[in-house]
Amino acid sequence: MDDTRVEDDLNELEAVLEYRFERPTLLECALTHRSLANERAQGIAIDASAEPNTMGGDNERLEFLGDAVLSLVVAEALFALHPDWREGELTRVRSLLVSRDHMAQVAGQIGLGRFVRLSRGEERSGLRSKKTVLSNTMEAVMGALFLDGGLDPVRAFVTREVMGRDAERYALELRSGDALGNYKSALQERLQALRVGAPVYRVKNESGPDHHKRFLVEVRLKGKGGGPGKPLARGMGRTKKHAEQDAARRALERLLTAGLAGADEGAAGSDFDQEENATL
Repeated sequence: MDDTRVEDDLNELEAVLEYRFERPTLLECALTHRSLANERAQGIAIDASAEPNTMGGDNERLEFLGDAVLSLVVAEALFALHPDWREGELTRVRSLLVSRDHMAQVAGQIGLGRFVRLSRGEERSGLRSKKTVLSNTMEAVMGALFLDGGLDPVRAFVTREVMGRDAERYALELRSGDALGNYKSALQERLQALRVGAPVYRVKNESGPDHHKRFLVEVRLKGKGGGPGKPLARGMGRTKKHAEQDAARRALERLLTAGLAGADEGAAGSDFDQEENATL
């Protein structure tokens, strides 16, 4: 691939994104997988398309930024579209719309995979079509859009490609009570995306007669060696299953708004302790 081919690819993707970059190197960096960056660093002779761009390195920093921007823009759109939804409902639908599965689906819709820039070895391995690579690259492109043009081009893309019919489908499911109640699955997917480990649930307390039990469950990150890890949140319910779902919901909300540090603080916060004492 020569410089002309790289430029042609960027122009084609810009047409798909319906946005013209002032700094095309941002988009080039967003498409650059770490395998190619590592190949460059090792000094392996590759084609002209691998000449370092002015951003340098791979797309992982842009992926980090894009994940946050995407979550903000989707939250803003849902907030405006559904004034009757409560926080938990907004959080659950947002988690589905920004999930790895959905973002990989969006990447597939626009044919993003063929623009991803990989090392020769990973090109042969079929990495281009992997769900994780597609979703991560899609997030990196969102980060590039934001840095180049601010929130407006991200909003336009999200409205057109990320929300669309899927947002309406999730809204219908929410109103009918189908599918959207599985906060445990959503939390596990979020933690996997953050690469921080799996959640584990533990009953901390139970009270009340057998016919009217109340359970307090804590969710934590699985610690090294199977021991207790970082606390994320606590939840309550009339069954262990319901309490686990409530804990997962709370953890997911805190992760999406404040990150792991916020979840840690929230798990031990006085507000929850007051609620626990009043309810159990």
